Amino acid sequence: MPPSATESSSSRKRWESRVRSALVVLASFAGGLALLFLVLEQRPGGGWRALDVAVGALACLALLLRRRAPVAVGLVLAAAAAGCATAGVANYVALFAVARTRRIELAFAVAFADVAGALGFWLLYPANSELSLTVVVNTAIALAVVAWGALHQKQQDLVAVYRDRAARIERERELRAEQIQLAERARIARDMHDSVAHYMSLIALYAGGLEVAGANAKDVGGTATTIRTTATKALDELRTVIGVLRDGTLAVPEKTRHERTVRGLVDEARQAGQLVVAHLDDEALRAANPATEEAYRLVQEGLTNARKHAAGSLVTVRVRRDGPDLLVTVTNPVDPNAPTLPGGGAGLLGLAERVTALGGTVEHDLIGRGDGGAGEFRMHGRVPYR
Repeated sequence: MPPSATESSSSRKRWESRVRSALVVLASFAGGLALLFLVLEQRPGGGWRALDVAVGALACLALLLRRRAPVAVGLVLAAAAAGCATAGVANYVALFAVARTRRIELAFAVAFADVAGALGFWLLYPANSELSLTVVVNTAIALAVVAWGALHQKQQDLVAVYRDRAARIERERELRAEQIQLAERARIARDMHDSVAHYMSLIALYAGGLEVAGANAKDVGGTATTIRTTATKALDELRTVIGVLRDGTLAVPEKTRHERTVRGLVDEARQAGQLVVAHLDDEALRAANPATEEAYRLVQEGLTNARKHAAGSLVTVRVRRDGPDLLVTVTNPVDPNAPTLPGGGAGLLGLAERVTALGGTVEHDLIGRGDGGAGEFRMHGRVPYR
C-alpha cells in the first residue's frame, strides 16, 4: 500500500533533521580546524596536533546527541575544549542547544564551564592572547550564545502558544457549528411535528366526517377529496424536511410562511368540521413580526390538541395585543370518555422552547376538573411583540 500523506511528511521531517545534524557536525569540525590552523599563534604540534584533531572530531560527533542530553554534552565538550583547539567551536554549539531547550540557569552553568575551559586552554598555550582578553572574549561569546538560545526558546514557546490557541479556536468553531446544526435540526424536527401532526389530525377529523356522511355519495366524495389534498400537503412537508436532512443544508424553504395566517388556520379547521370561535386582533397579526409566526404555531398546536383529545368540542381562540406582548389563548372542554388520538406532548415542549427563546412564556393547565375528570384545557402564550 502507498504511504499516507502523514507518513510521508514524517519521513521527510526525519530526513531533514538528519541532514541538518550532519551539517552542524561538519561545520563545527571545520570551524575547529580553522581555529587550530589559522587563528591560533601557539598551537599543539606533532603527535599532540593529531590527538587534538582526533578528540575534536569525536567532540563534534557528540553533537549528534545534543537534543537528547544537551547539558551532559555541553559539559563534556567544555572539558574537551580546555585541551583541544578543534573542539573550540563545538562546545559553543552545544551551549546553544542547552540555552534553547533548558532553563536559563542550566545554560549559564554550561556557559561558565565553557569560560573555564577557555582559561584551561590559555594555561596550556598562554602565548595566544592575554588572560584578560581571553576571559572577555569567551565570556562575551558565551553570553551571546545563551541570549540567542534563550530568545529562540521563547520564540518557540510563543509559536506553540499561538498554535495551541489557533487549534482551540478551530475546535470551538467546529463545536459551535455542530451546536448550530443540532439546534437547526431540532427546529426542523419541531416544525415537522407541528405541520404533520396538524395535517394528520385534520385527516382524522375528515375521516370522522365520512362515518357521519354514511351513504351520501356527494358528501363522501368531497370529504375524500379533502382528505387526499390534506394528505398530499403532509407528504410534501415530510418530503421537504427529509430532503433537507439528507442533503445536510439545514435550510428549510420559506415558501409558505408568508401565506400562513391564524385566520386561515381557523378557517381550515372550520372547513374540516371543527367548532371554533375566534377573537383575533387582525391588525396585530398582519404585521411582519416574529411574534405572529409564534402565534400561528400556538394556535396550530392548540387546534391540533383539541382535535386529538376533545374531538367535537368547541374550541375558543383568542389573540390580542397587550402592550409589548402578543397574547394567545386556546381553550377547549375535556371529556375523559371521548376518543383521543395518540400524542406525546412534544408539540407543547417545542413551543415552550421556541417561545422562551424569544423571551416569552407558554403555560397550559386543566381548569375546573371535577370528580369525573371533565374540565377545560387552556393553553396560554405570551410572546414579545417587537
